[in-house]
Amino acid sequence: MAQLGFYINQSLCTGCKACSVSCKDKNNLNVGINFRRVYTYEEGSFIQQPSSGIVQNVKSFYFSIACNHCTHPKCTQSCPVGAISKDKENGVVTINQEVCQGTQLCVRACPYGAPQYNKKIFKSDKCDFCIDLQDKGEEPVCVSTCPMRAIEFGPIKELRKKYGNVSQIKGMPNASITHPNIVITPHKDAELSSS
Repeated sequence: MAQLGFYINQSLCTGCKACSVSCKDKNNLNVGINFRRVYTYEEGSFIQQPSSGIVQNVKSFYFSIACNHCTHPKCTQSCPVGAISKDKENGVVTINQEVCQGTQLCVRACPYGAPQYNKKIFKSDKCDFCIDLQDKGEEPVCVSTCPMRAIEFGPIKELRKKYGNVSQIKGMPNASITHPNIVITPHKDAELSSS
């Protein structure tokens, strides 16, 4: 099996948060803990024209993100007890709840905010790519519940061959930090400038 990854078609995402809600429901997550998050990115302003008209140059878009099951995950390196591992076959990064000591170093280390700390059980956890569903031949819940079909998953090499190599957009950390296994079709206002 090859390294798995997510594909996000940002131009289709409407910010409905169905992916986030279904993930929260499937994983029975407490309030404040979200393995998949949907962010709104906004920029621009209104410009007062000399003729007393107002022109806007406002831009906004949505972005759905979870754990990127990075090639070089900072969370695995930061865990002092070895609770976080990257599967050698499919590249999925998981946190062993029996080993986790709740130091929260993984939470601080991840530039994408993937590990989430649960104050009720004093442990961290994160997206596990719905491996339990995949083992039954099903899609991850975020993929299957997106009404716009803006999220796909599969071997990252195939996703990159099909959709390109964009793994960073406006508002995201530099992809060179962890080499995330994500491919993005950016919204027109989310593209990084080439300058």
